[in-house]
Amino acid sequence: MNTDQRSLYEEVILEHNRHPRHYPKNPRGSTHHARGFNPLCNDEIQVHLKLADGTIQDIGFEGAGCAICMASASLMTEAVLGKPLDETVSLFHRVHNMLAENAPAEGIGKLRVLEGVHEFPMRVKCASLPWHTLQAALEQHNETVCTEGPSPFCPQPSQPSPPQ
Repeated sequence: MNTDQRSLYEEVILEHNRHPRHYPKNPRGSTHHARGFNPLCNDEIQVHLKLADGTIQDIGFEGAGCAICMASASLMTEAVLGKPLDETVSLFHRVHNMLAENAPAEGIGKLRVLEGVHEFPMRVKCASLPWHTLQAALEQHNETVCTEGPSPFCPQPSQPSPPQ
């Protein structure tokens, strides 16, 4: 990535952080929801979406996080809105591979602006948190997605006490 590309990508990330799309938003009639947390950067988001006829009809997110997390969530909502479930899952894998493994950023369109994040290993978790939260929402997991795996630092939904 050359210097001009890096500057352009940084500007897009900052723009999506300053003015995130589909935020704060909990779409009316949401059918899927998940929460994600990154204790290393204190990013915490919730993804809400409406899935109908195998397509993401509406999507939004709430929460707070660093510029990279918020920009990634904003870019993600734009990228998957109106997409069929299979395309969304495929896009998740391509973005994850780009972020975590420095795989070629092919077939991901504007999401390529996140390509440089792999150079900063601590920030990969910030950029990937919204995507893992989306995946958890699609799979209807009840646990909070945590970048550090099961951890006392990651809040879990409260469980009712067993009857005595």
